[in-house]
Amino acid sequence: MASWYESLVEEARLAALTLLDRAEDLASPTLRLGITGLSRSGKTVFTTALIHALMRGGRLPVFEAMHEGRIARAVLEPQPDDAVPRFAYETHLDTLVSERRWPDSTKRISELRLAIDYAPARGGRRTLTLDIVDYPGEWLLDLPLLNQSFADFSANSLRLAREPARHALAAPFLAALGGSDPFAPADETEARRLAGLFTDYLAACRAEEVSMSLLPPGRFLMPGDLEGSPALTFAPLDLPEGAEIPAGSLAAMMERRFDAYKERVVRPFFRDHFARLDRQIVLIDVLAALNAGPAALADLEAALDGILAAFRTGRSSWLASLFSHRIDKVLFAATKADHLHHTSHDRLEAILRRLVERALARATDAGAVIDVVAIAAVRATREASVTRGRMELPAIIGVPEAGQYEADAFDGLAEAAVFPGDLPDHPAALFDPGRGGFRGLTNADGGDFRFLRFRPPLVERNAEGIPLPMPHIRLDRALQFLLGDRLK
Repeated sequence: MASWYESLVEEARLAALTLLDRAEDLASPTLRLGITGLSRSGKTVFTTALIHALMRGGRLPVFEAMHEGRIARAVLEPQPDDAVPRFAYETHLDTLVSERRWPDSTKRISELRLAIDYAPARGGRRTLTLDIVDYPGEWLLDLPLLNQSFADFSANSLRLAREPARHALAAPFLAALGGSDPFAPADETEARRLAGLFTDYLAACRAEEVSMSLLPPGRFLMPGDLEGSPALTFAPLDLPEGAEIPAGSLAAMMERRFDAYKERVVRPFFRDHFARLDRQIVLIDVLAALNAGPAALADLEAALDGILAAFRTGRSSWLASLFSHRIDKVLFAATKADHLHHTSHDRLEAILRRLVERALARATDAGAVIDVVAIAAVRATREASVTRGRMELPAIIGVPEAGQYEADAFDGLAEAAVFPGDLPDHPAALFDPGRGGFRGLTNADGGDFRFLRFRPPLVERNAEGIPLPMPHIRLDRALQFLLGDRLK
């Protein structure tokens, strides 16, 4: 546990950063928007689409400031944090439009600043500076580690590893752990062996067919320039409850590295980035969890509960806001709504609302505004009806990526019509163990359409070669929730 003194020092640092942010806000009103999500949720695509929509407009009827013509322009400006990589907006947009390929996923924090010139509803002209902070959702799941000892971390991690849905995936690591003495002399070879097997287990849990979400430490699966460092070379150990860890032992080595991970990786992220956010959107691939089954759904629910517990949510007084940021709005977004017919979109939102039910209650009590939405930031399909026998079935049509299922099934060029299946009317059925949960988005023959990946849509360019607005599903609703009140 962090000491009282360490907590006081951390809060003082945060207060100093907040004062600097507020001073800048007086000169130019600024909103820091965090964009995050767990693996394969579409963070890069969403961030690119959001920036493009603000700069180029499009059909955004729910986004009032844009729909009413009150946004004069949105332009990119140099980002404020010189040590943070810039979000590669232009590269990602070109990947989507020119190559019709989805950009690579988020593996590190990045940032981009937009200046939005707009006319308030009562007249005049103002500028809102929007700082977009894009970061992996797995990093959020590390924040609870700040209040855990190595013994706590070990107990929690091994409890998860031994659950029925994970036990087979964790078997090699658990077998190695069973033959290792935590109180034996520290051994670098043994530490690296256990850390490698533990990382392999986490990677296996993240595979699309399993789709587990609760996988701290987050940097083990996206180490970046920390790969191979001692701070990422530790693993949970089977420690007797209440036992003292002998100096010079393997457990002492692992404990020291766990503490280094918290202090050199997790705490700087919390202090320098996360704790300074004003608004937040969390992107979630609910369909992947649905297709993987009840265990993946339960794991996602626990992960989302942990994510929102990490947020400093709620409204604060004007004086308190000078010294402490509070996230006053959080949007949970179920992505890839274009994989379903629109008749299932409300059901997808209902499932997501059920997943964040506990977290919603806690954040609402703190004064924060929370909402859920089903979106596709870039819509890759369109809807149609197809005839099967005497039945008319609602379908989605798009260009599947090449090489899926059988080698010659799709060439990446031709369109295909797919019946995506229906989500259940009542989400409670998905969370009832007695009913076995939902078995996936399948047809009567057992064909799995959730894993049919479509290429991005064809987007035309104007005379200057600038891509025209991209099709979407409810991106305007997300923009209105996150920015609408600041553009009135």
